[in-house]
Amino acid sequence: MDRKKFIKQCGFACISSSIAMLLLESCASAKTVTGNIIDTDMVVPLDSFLTGNNKTDFKKYIVVEHPQLKYPICVFRFSNDEYAALLMQCTHQGAELQVFGDRLQCPAHGSEFDNKGNVQNGPADTHLRSFPTFIANNQIKISLKNV
Repeated sequence: MDRKKFIKQCGFACISSSIAMLLLESCASAKTVTGNIIDTDMVVPLDSFLTGNNKTDFKKYIVVEHPQLKYPICVFRFSNDEYAALLMQCTHQGAELQVFGDRLQCPAHGSEFDNKGNVQNGPADTHLRSFPTFIANNQIKISLKNV
């Protein structure tokens, strides 16, 4: 096989796998919710993490949006009472991040962050902004003080 044909086939394989991942991700239940801002907290029902009617299966994360926020917040669920709320703004040049399972990735330059907001791959060299979370009345509250 000559080089041109090889590169062409690799390109098609990459595009196909990207499309397949997008289709699989879109088949999953919706992970984007709109939060309510009450005082200085973003409030989201805990059942936003449930997958369907089953009370024992949970999503790994949800993306919380609100018109007053420039960037959404990704909330990862680790257990019934442990969550991490991360601003989805890349610390390199400010692009909005995308979520892929347990990591966030910048579409602009490829920086990657884990589900705690720690830099895994640059060019970003600063961890993501995180927000304190607490549970009350079957809701997760994300403190937005100093946003």
